[in-house]
Amino acid sequence: MTDKTAGGDVRLAGISKHYGTFTAVHPLDLTIPQGSFFALLGASGCGKTTTLRMIAGLEEPSTGTVHLGERDVTQLPPYKRPVNTVFQSYALFPHLSIYENVAFGLRRRGIKSVKKQVEEMLELVELGQFAQRKPHQLSGGQQQRVAVARALINHPQVLLLDEPLGALDLKLRRQMQLELKRIQTEVGITFVHVTHDQEEAMTMADTVAVMNGGRVEQLGAPAELYENPRTTFVANFLGTSNLIEAQVVEAGGSDVVVSSAGTQLKLPAARCSTTPRAGGKLLVGVRPEKISLVPADEEHTVAAGRNKVAGRIADSSFIGVSTQFVIDSPVCPELEVYVQNIERDARLVPGTEVVLHWNPEHTFGLDAAQDIEAGVETVEEGA
Repeated sequence: MTDKTAGGDVRLAGISKHYGTFTAVHPLDLTIPQGSFFALLGASGCGKTTTLRMIAGLEEPSTGTVHLGERDVTQLPPYKRPVNTVFQSYALFPHLSIYENVAFGLRRRGIKSVKKQVEEMLELVELGQFAQRKPHQLSGGQQQRVAVARALINHPQVLLLDEPLGALDLKLRRQMQLELKRIQTEVGITFVHVTHDQEEAMTMADTVAVMNGGRVEQLGAPAELYENPRTTFVANFLGTSNLIEAQVVEAGGSDVVVSSAGTQLKLPAARCSTTPRAGGKLLVGVRPEKISLVPADEEHTVAAGRNKVAGRIADSSFIGVSTQFVIDSPVCPELEVYVQNIERDARLVPGTEVVLHWNPEHTFGLDAAQDIEAGVETVEEGA
């Protein structure tokens, strides 16, 4: 892996983009460490593609600068930047063989001896045996790998990927996620990946910037964003969160005690994105897969110290790996619970009175002044 020193970082300082009165990207400071796999994640129109295009030089920033390592490249045209972009459309030359598609960048720079480099690059993307085929003779995933090889052969400092897997079906997309991660690890080049697909960002990236309305809502490792969202948008956009409106009963210690519809719940103070105060409000969050479910008459079997909520099963869906329940409860009209299908309990059917319980450590707290629904409506087609 390439040495992750400041020498090759991508640094955006105060960068923004306005189109007339519309602000696509609000002033943004962002450092992408050299050799990392970095994802810009967000719904359609959030500004992620505009940010990528400003790094590439395809859009001129309204304010701010773009640095690649020590070089200020803000005024450089795209072809003078040590950057290559892979688009969703692949943009392969249909009349050229795979070999010639990959060799194109080298030949254009006047390099005569391309054989060794092209063969190495085709091996890297595991397409050596397809060198003489034309793009239309390859699958979508194979064409995407050709596009990556064609970009990497120029030894860019940064590879930009704009929704590169958007045109692939789900199974192929999952294979390609692992494939791109493998390639990035092998070559050690900085990858900046734009996607609206949360699972894709979390599978591939070391660091994810969640964008919303032209701003970065939260930046961090995938597990950190998932376990400790700082806003309702991040909590809802990355997976699913149950958010419960609650009143703070006790605060100031290592635990916070809250009350919702007469039910007391506990959570760690360290997992609150805001400072809770007794008498104030808090949004209490828990992920569906952290919750267990028992019929109400078995409440006595629940271990002491766990958070407990009573409710009734409104709906259930079997989706193979788990059963997803929707619970109607006084604390929240639609609590979601995902139960792994290890030993399915035939009593857990719609209409059954149940008790939900979970470890208080798995609970997080958010500022109650936010929109509880922010980030729920995810858009399938990214911008």
